[in-house]
Amino acid sequence: MRRAMVLASAVRGTTSPNPWVGSVIEPGGFEGATQPPGGPHAEVVALRAAGDAARGATLYTTLEPCSHVGRTPPCVDAIVDAGIRRVVVGIEDPDPHVRGTGIRALRAAGVQVDVGVAADEVAEQLAPYRKHRATGRPWVVLKLAASLDGRTAAPDGTSRWITGAAARTDAHRLRAESDAVIVGAGTIRADDPALTVRHVPGSVPERLGGRDPLRVVLGKAPPGARVHPAVELSGDLGDVLDDLGRRGVLQAMVEGGATVAGDFHRAGLVDRYVLYLAPALFGGDDARSLFAGPGAATIDDVWRGTIVSVHRLGDDLRVECSPA
Repeated sequence: MRRAMVLASAVRGTTSPNPWVGSVIEPGGFEGATQPPGGPHAEVVALRAAGDAARGATLYTTLEPCSHVGRTPPCVDAIVDAGIRRVVVGIEDPDPHVRGTGIRALRAAGVQVDVGVAADEVAEQLAPYRKHRATGRPWVVLKLAASLDGRTAAPDGTSRWITGAAARTDAHRLRAESDAVIVGAGTIRADDPALTVRHVPGSVPERLGGRDPLRVVLGKAPPGARVHPAVELSGDLGDVLDDLGRRGVLQAMVEGGATVAGDFHRAGLVDRYVLYLAPALFGGDDARSLFAGPGAATIDDVWRGTIVSVHRLGDDLRVECSPA
């Protein structure tokens, strides 16, 4: 199952709005991962690799095989026709078109099905897909970069490259995994970012498909801004997320600036915080902070979360945090 998870991770940036799924057939170690929309799902890729060796074998798959006709025929039919004896599933599919029906169809056809292997890990890997299918909204990742004293820019507004190259590369990898990146119009006017995936080196662009995310501006971007072509949205942030969910966005990455970050944070719309911390100190209270706008009025109102992971990236730290 963990090998199937590795295969799923390798296609993370190419499958939306479908989930990234990996499959392995044993004996033989035949492997598959979900192809871009319209292409075969992970189970079918693995079955094609196995050929006649699939008969009597066990298929491991991170997500419940589909049983309905979408862009492709049902995976359940292919599994049964191939003569697979046993299917081991990470988690049940939360999609209402599938939920439990694939498992029931396999069992009705005489296939042994075991569900829940490495379920917590698979559920974490597929968190954006699960949220989208449950709520219609994308999983929201808020990316922040700051000094150790929580500052993002000097009083005069200068801020470029607080973090080092390794942290910037990792942030671009996170951007490449996202279907959309959200910024405020103020950031576009101040920094004119391109919001493309350009710092992801080596094999990673191939692994992620080399795909730039949908660029979303809250407000109006100047006509000549490098962010174009972009989607310009305004109004309630919940409505913005509903709009993006209808566009098939499973993960949206909020990149800035401080006003937009503060608005998403205070609205309780962030599913995962990713903070890059540089070994730097502005050393005063006049430098700009991570969030603009009012903060907690008392200690009892302070937001508290759970640290998911901490990694060193060159001289910087990457801290990932989720709401408690």
